[in-house]
Amino acid sequence: MLTELTNGFGKVYLTIDYDAANRWVHNNWIGYQTYTGVLAGADACLFPIRENHCAYLLNDNRQVLGPWDHAVEWIATNWAPRATEAGLTHFAHIVSAESLAADSARSMFLGIGGRLHMRMFSNAEEAQDWLRAAQMEAGRTK
Repeated sequence: MLTELTNGFGKVYLTIDYDAANRWVHNNWIGYQTYTGVLAGADACLFPIRENHCAYLLNDNRQVLGPWDHAVEWIATNWAPRATEAGLTHFAHIVSAESLAADSARSMFLGIGGRLHMRMFSNAEEAQDWLRAAQMEAGRTK
């Protein structure tokens, strides 16, 4: 089921969807991201991860405008431990390489460290391929 989060102006800044065919949660972040919005959105994506026993997150930031450094520490120290506790193991993060949001994503990547298998991508196809490969590997090790 698609969830849409809106900002104070009524504009959608995040869609969250569990993709049952691919067995991952897909977040699509849009526009400028406030501290409060990032916290609310990150928390909201934990529900479908838990509900669907989902280990894979496809997090798309290609439509994000501007940096979101203000939330990086919270993501690394608060959200990431709760996400792993909820069952998340793999985090594919798509960014536009030249954007200010990419700088924030690199900071988040460093902050998360070894808590999650996380990779950054500049296109969705590579990110999806990486998640599928991780799923195949997990299926072989069971």
